[in-house]
Amino acid sequence: MLDSNYPISDEQAAQYQQDGHILLDHVLPAEYIPPYHDAIVQTVAERNTETRALEDRDTYGMAFLQTTNLWEYSDVVKEYVMAKRFAGIAARLMGIERVRLYHDQALFKEAGGGITPWHQDQHYWPLATDKTITMWMTLADISADMGTLRFASGSHVEGYLGDIPISDESETQLRDFVERKGFRLAQADAMKAGAATFHSGWTLHSAPPNFSDRMRPAMTVIYYADGTLVGELDNKNRVGDRDRWLPGTATGDLAASHLNPVLG
Repeated sequence: MLDSNYPISDEQAAQYQQDGHILLDHVLPAEYIPPYHDAIVQTVAERNTETRALEDRDTYGMAFLQTTNLWEYSDVVKEYVMAKRFAGIAARLMGIERVRLYHDQALFKEAGGGITPWHQDQHYWPLATDKTITMWMTLADISADMGTLRFASGSHVEGYLGDIPISDESETQLRDFVERKGFRLAQADAMKAGAATFHSGWTLHSAPPNFSDRMRPAMTVIYYADGTLVGELDNKNRVGDRDRWLPGTATGDLAASHLNPVLG
């Protein structure tokens, strides 16, 4: 299944290009979810280092348990992250031939977890391209009150909005920007296990708290166009990302290392 093709219509590709995001069902059919769900949950349990109670964390810490590059620690997770099926969707939506892996990250929003403030993913990425995309897949059936993503449709055309990392300040500043610009908001009321959203690195997005008594288990994989160069290291987060995800590279180099295979 992970090597199979997921057909994307011209209309879906056009929708993604216009809105900067799209929701797709059955990206991984539900019957194939259990072994990957279990491997991801186990690897998060082994790798996540957050031990503080929710009330003892800041806004970022309350948003989710974030565990990165799980594929390095589990062969089963590696199968999932390297899936040609997912990479093919990413390439088709962006209108390119091949993508490279940037990194994966599990984003588990705990029961009672807080908001995910408005932000742009690509604030963190030293990649000199607009051809970046995140797949955000739920590993269980979820509803909006568990924290499905909320997107500002069309906001990706604004490009880089500045050094605004995820924080209380980003929530206030970027929420006001979204309201001032009048972007249409889009949020799934519910998502079945194996459904996924894909969004541009520039698309403004956020998520409400998890009001349920269950974990919201989401797994993300980030891709960028093969041939991309390393961009400016103009904020501390981009420096940290370069060091971790593009080791041994400098601004102007090909954005490629042993951690960034071509996937499709």
